[in-house]
Amino acid sequence: MGFSETLFLFFLALLIFGPKKLPEIARQVGKALNEFKRASNEFKSQIASEISQLELENQRQSLATAPQPEGSVPATVLHAEKSGTLESLPPPTLEAAPEPPRAAKVAPDA
Repeated sequence: MGFSETLFLFFLALLIFGPKKLPEIARQVGKALNEFKRASNEFKSQIASEISQLELENQRQSLATAPQPEGSVPATVLHAEKSGTLESLPPPTLEAAPEPPRAAKVAPDA
């Protein structure tokens, strides 16, 4: 809608409602548009919140069904170990590769 159409509608509303009633009508229209905008933003934020909550649930489910990495200890064993029903196992150690011998520094002949 261009400027000329807006100007035409303004003069038409001025003729129909009169100069005293037009500001009151404009205020009511402005309030209605503001309320519609607020409701629209609230609806959008609610939808975004629900989507993020569903994504979080999907991530939790995928982590729960993921296979355990090799060498890890299940949580049930850790719980039983704390309660004293299982013998405690020594923590796993990583075997370090032997360090290669370093070359000795030789002073140059002077």
